[in-house]
Amino acid sequence: MPKAAILNQIRRLRFEHGEMTQQALAEEVGCTRQTIVLLEQGRYVPSLALGFRIARVFGVSVEEVFQLAE
Repeated sequence: MPKAAILNQIRRLRFEHGEMTQQALAEEVGCTRQTIVLLEQGRYVPSLALGFRIARVFGVSVEEVFQLAE
């Protein structure tokens, strides 16, 4: 089975939430700014826990942040 890509809406959600910086989001969820950069570029798949923490910051479901692109 081919590996599916994980798409995300982090960049859009950051801008919809007062143009939150990558650093501010990283501090809220307990990771580095570089992790947020890699997530937004689609070069890193987060742990389930990190995915939930990111969704919680924006007040949305995990599925509203991350989508499986098959």
